[in-house]
Amino acid sequence: MDSGTTYDVRARWREAHTHVIVSTDYHHSMTKVPFQTLPSPLPDEPMAVAAAWLAEAWALKAQPNPNAMTLATVGADGRPSARIVLCKDIVLPDGFVRFVSNYESKKGVELAHEPRAAIVLHWDHLHRQVRIEGHVTRSPETESEEYFQTRPWQSRVGAWASSQSRPVDSRDQLIEQLRAAGRRFETPPVGPDAPDDERRDLIVHVPRPSNWGGYRLWADAIELWVEGEYRIHDRARFERVLTPDLNGGFKGTAWQATRLQP
Repeated sequence: MDSGTTYDVRARWREAHTHVIVSTDYHHSMTKVPFQTLPSPLPDEPMAVAAAWLAEAWALKAQPNPNAMTLATVGADGRPSARIVLCKDIVLPDGFVRFVSNYESKKGVELAHEPRAAIVLHWDHLHRQVRIEGHVTRSPETESEEYFQTRPWQSRVGAWASSQSRPVDSRDQLIEQLRAAGRRFETPPVGPDAPDDERRDLIVHVPRPSNWGGYRLWADAIELWVEGEYRIHDRARFERVLTPDLNGGFKGTAWQATRLQP
């Protein structure tokens, strides 16, 4: 094959593939970025800002789960893992974030091994993001119990039915476990073939499993992020030192703030 033929083949390959990626597709903003910045000087209490942003996202009802957050943990093998969980609230002035889980799930096992985690709350429609890192402790039993009883009874049955993160042979087996848990606590029918009327407000006694409960992530670092035009975002990182207290939680020093380049 002569050099001219080789060149022609390469040229045709480039011609056939250069149209696949259009550079502007990755840089076109779907919505106009509003003008907003972090205050100057930076706030003394960044967790209060995060709580206010969460409250605003709730009030706008612009997305199904404005409290959805990424939770990152690390296992005994050093491998990180991440998943979406729901932020139950941001508690002030203590400065912790609450979420719930099965203590025997993958994240529960990892948190028992390494009780530190990182979370991300991202509100795309508000052009804001919050990153939080810190120590994780289990919530007090009374707090976990109180929250569990606010859940719809079907969700409480589900907490008994699922051995979270464990293998299951089939979806049918999982549904049968759900039905079995319902029979155990003498609830109305539960599962995909249950009546359309969910009867969420029905008073049904379903106790909390001992392996299910809340967590508190005590923040020792938090980053506030505001989207800016031309990718010139506004970022600030806040750090503090946590000291264990006598109640199983932490006390923090004053936050130290640093504005970051995007």
